[in-house]
Amino acid sequence: MGEDVRPMRGNAAEVLSAFFKLGLTSFGGPIAHLGYFRDEFVTRRRWLSEASYADLVALCQFLPGPASSQVGFALGLMRAGPLGALAAWIGFTLPSAVLLILFAYGASALEGPLVQGALHGLKLVAVAVVAQAVFGMAKSLTPDAQRAGIAVAVVFMIALIGGAIGQVGAIVLGGVAGLVLCRSDAHVGKVEEFHGVSRRVGLVALVLFLALLIGLPLLPHSAGLALFDGFYRAGALVFGGGHVVLPLLEAETVALGTMGADAFLAGYGAAQAVPGPLFTFAAYLGAVSDGLLGAAIALVAIFLPGILILLAALPFWNQLRAWPTAQAAMRGANAAVVGILGAALYDPVFTSAVLNPLDFALALAGFVALVVWKAPSWVVVIALAVAGGLISVAGAASL
Repeated sequence: MGEDVRPMRGNAAEVLSAFFKLGLTSFGGPIAHLGYFRDEFVTRRRWLSEASYADLVALCQFLPGPASSQVGFALGLMRAGPLGALAAWIGFTLPSAVLLILFAYGASALEGPLVQGALHGLKLVAVAVVAQAVFGMAKSLTPDAQRAGIAVAVVFMIALIGGAIGQVGAIVLGGVAGLVLCRSDAHVGKVEEFHGVSRRVGLVALVLFLALLIGLPLLPHSAGLALFDGFYRAGALVFGGGHVVLPLLEAETVALGTMGADAFLAGYGAAQAVPGPLFTFAAYLGAVSDGLLGAAIALVAIFLPGILILLAALPFWNQLRAWPTAQAAMRGANAAVVGILGAALYDPVFTSAVLNPLDFALALAGFVALVVWKAPSWVVVIALAVAGGLISVAGAASL
C-alpha cells in the first residue's frame, strides 16, 4: 500500500472534489482530520506513501498554524500544484465556514435530543477514524522494536507534558532517537515533489509572513485592517492548532468589546459541531463583528500565516529529507507521530466521546467497518450520527 502510489500529477477539480467531501464529513478535530486524510489519500487514492504522509505530518506539527489544514494544503500542492493547493483549502474549509456564518445569522440551532445525539455519534466516528489511523500507521511506521519503543515513549511523554510543547518535543526527541537507533535502515527513498515551490518561492513566503506579522500593527487601522491584523496575528502565533488559538481569538474579540462572551462561547460550541478545521471559528467571529465581509477577512487572515510558513519550509524540507542521515531521523520522527496519534486517541478523542458501554460498542463497530469491511468514511459518519440520534431520542422518550 505505502509504496504502490499512483502518478502524482492530477488536476484542481479532482482535488477540490476530494477535499470538499472531507470538508463535509471530517468531524472530530485536527487529529481525526489526519486520520481521514490518511484513509483517503494514502489508503484509498494512493497519492503518496505512508512514510511520506508521516513526514508531512511531522513537519506541520513543527510549524505555527492549523496542522491538519496545512497537511491538506500540501497534499493539494503535491497533487496539482498551486491551483490544487487552493482547491484543497477551499474544499476542506468552505463547508464549516458557511455553516458557522449561517449560525452567526441565527439560521442554525443545535438543540433537541435528536440533534444532540447525532452530534455525539459524530464524536464516536472520530474515535473509530483515529483508531484506524493509529492501527494502520503503526503497522507501517513502527515495524521493529526500536521504533515501537519510540512510539511508546512518546505516549508517556505526551501523558506527562501534553500540549503543543509536548508534541513538538516528542517529534524532536523521536528524530534524535532515530539518528541513534534507525541508521541501519536509513535509505534515500522517493521524495514527492511539491510543484511550483522553489527556494525563491519559499524565501518570498517567509519574507511576506514576517512583513505582515511585524508591519500590520504599525499601519493606520481601518476596521477591516484591524480585523485582518488581529486574526493574522492569532494564526501566526499559535502552535498546536485548534483549541490553542481560542485565548488569542478571545483577546481580539471579547476583550476589545466587539462581541459579548456569551456570543463567543455560543460560536465556539457551534464550531465543535461542524466538520472541518476549528480555525473556521474565525468566520463566525468575523460575521458577528462585521457581516459577510468581516467573515471573509477573518477567515483568510487566520489561515494565511500557516500557509505562508508552510510554503517557506517545503523546498528546504524536501531537500533535507532526501539525505540518508535525515532519513534516519525521520524514521524516529515518524514513530513519534504514531505515538502522538496514539496518545490523542485516548485524550481527548476517546475520553470526550465514549461515556458508556453502548458508546464503546458503536465506536468499535465503526472501527471494524473501516478496517475490516473497508466501508467509506462517509458511510460510517452517517451510520453513527443516525444511531446516536435515535438512541438519544429513545432515551429522552423513556424519561
